[in-house]
Amino acid sequence: MVFFDTNIYIYVVSAAVADQRKKHIAQRLIADEDFGLSVQVLQEFMHVTLRKQELGLTRDEISRMIHFMAEYPVVETTVSLARKAFDLKHSYQISYWDAAILAAAQELNCDILYTEDLNHGQNYDGVEVNNPFLAP
Repeated sequence: MVFFDTNIYIYVVSAAVADQRKKHIAQRLIADEDFGLSVQVLQEFMHVTLRKQELGLTRDEISRMIHFMAEYPVVETTVSLARKAFDLKHSYQISYWDAAILAAAQELNCDILYTEDLNHGQNYDGVEVNNPFLAP
């Protein structure tokens, strides 16, 4: 199983012309991979899609995507997860929010985290970061 950071889902639904290459990559990933996510990812997705008008999404489209995402394994935010994120934040000198994504990926036993927010190729306690949008 792999873990998708929020930006993967944002690109899947984006109607912005500038995002079309990333949109095709993200759609292929979601179609091909067994994935999980966290409540944090759901919250970030809602926040970004409701705020950014250039994405071109209606409230109903956002709602449908949230329901689709919630059909997959979703890690709840817990005190244990927050403590693990705190430790990862300090171990790797990353933001708490990125550390919380890593902690959730670890909780789901994901080997890969797809994101453009962390160092491509770096292994964070068993979770390797893959930025699928890097030019070949």
